[in-house]
Amino acid sequence: MRTIEWKDGNVVTIDQTKLPDTTKFLSMKNCEELSLAIKKMKLRGAPLIGVAAAYGLALTAYHSKADKKEKLLRELENSADILKGTRPTAVNLFWAVDRVVRKAHETSGDAKAVAKVIVNEAQRIADEDVEVNRKIGKNGSKLINDNDTILTHCNAGSLATVEYGTALGVVRTAWNQGKRIKVIATETRPQLQGARLTTYELKSEGIPVTLITDSMVGYVMSEQLVNKAIVGADRIVRDAVINKIGTYTIAVLAHEHGIPFYVAAPTSTFDLSRTSKNVIIEERNPDEVTHFVSQRIAPKGIGVFNPAFDVTPIEYVSAIISETGVLFPADFKRLVAEKFKF
Repeated sequence: MRTIEWKDGNVVTIDQTKLPDTTKFLSMKNCEELSLAIKKMKLRGAPLIGVAAAYGLALTAYHSKADKKEKLLRELENSADILKGTRPTAVNLFWAVDRVVRKAHETSGDAKAVAKVIVNEAQRIADEDVEVNRKIGKNGSKLINDNDTILTHCNAGSLATVEYGTALGVVRTAWNQGKRIKVIATETRPQLQGARLTTYELKSEGIPVTLITDSMVGYVMSEQLVNKAIVGADRIVRDAVINKIGTYTIAVLAHEHGIPFYVAAPTSTFDLSRTSKNVIIEERNPDEVTHFVSQRIAPKGIGVFNPAFDVTPIEYVSAIISETGVLFPADFKRLVAEKFKF
């Protein structure tokens, strides 16, 4: 089942804030509704919000009353600005928006013809995501051995993509190949994507999973209870991987304990024109930290720092798994050196 779909001028997706207890679907009919869903993390995960952003532009085009291409382009640019203002860190969103807008500019014909092309392009991006993730799974599974115990952080599964997953796509592929593996999932404070979503996905597929708190990672590694770590990514720049807060801690601990630390992400997550200093790290509502399931757990008026992502220097990454193959450190350095071309 796809996490997000286009249905007759509406975008339908799972409301991830309701999982794991309730499976609720959202049906969004305009870009504003979809942008709000992204901002409130009703849908999340770098690849998924990229596809969602493309669909947001498709909604604008599909429902536009514009009779001329120029007017439709202005509407699209406005929607693009709204979408880009939702979440600043994950590059897939910007990549997808720019791709669709560029396609609109390149298309000849009237507004109706351009709108049709935009809807088709958004659907193409969604379909590509499924295929790309399956390739990531196949490439990454070569790094997984029978009886491995794999630690993962946040949720980089089917719920973070259109269908298959990046980090969990690797796990899923290895499992389907018959490898007897286990997963240790961090809860991933403060939004608990690991506890709510990753365990939900793995349990649904019968893959053995054990949940731990974020602060248990060091102990688990020191006790040799895990022998590989795989995470997703929201942006990969020349010198670092930007991913869910807590990733840097895991990478340093993995390095200290001699555990391979892998990053699984599509090439649409690569942003090699930038370094980590050029990336905005999203800071979210303090209530996510001061409250737990709507219950206040901290004194009123307390100061809160709530970055949603952190920066892991590339030297802590054992390999990056993409749809093009496995990039070991030397491969990544060569990629950067080749004028950022894939």
